[in-house]
Amino acid sequence: MAGSDILSASHSLDYPYSRSVGPIIGAFLTGLRDGKIFGVRGSGGKVIVPPTEYDPETSEDVGELVQVGPEGVVETWSWVSNPLRNHPLKTPFAFALIKLDGADTALLHVIDVDSPAKLSTGARVTPRWRAEDDRLGQINDIVSFVPVGGLA
Repeated sequence: MAGSDILSASHSLDYPYSRSVGPIIGAFLTGLRDGKIFGVRGSGGKVIVPPTEYDPETSEDVGELVQVGPEGVVETWSWVSNPLRNHPLKTPFAFALIKLDGADTALLHVIDVDSPAKLSTGARVTPRWRAEDDRLGQINDIVSFVPVGGLA
């Protein structure tokens, strides 16, 4: 075959799918946009944050939405001294499991504090929200958590 006999056509591979959310996750994301954090009451009465569409222990339907926090307690944490390009903060920070007031499970998020010496298990933290006009109904509408009283 000669080079002029080759057929070609341009093609673009595209995945235009946008994830849909149900009433539970949708309410959680809408709450974040509005500066509120919601959990859901599981079948055993525990408040699950972030909420799930079903009880993770029994697989039963969950109950009512419950507003929690906004403050909470650090259950455990890990220090990130050299953030990578895709990390949520550009300065050193902690990944932490935070049990918000009124919740029975912990939320994974980041804590913006300037030194691991200024953070401990049991420390109280509060969310630092993105500016109200910039919120989109995403978990990163909470920019980070900070120690109660501000940055340490």
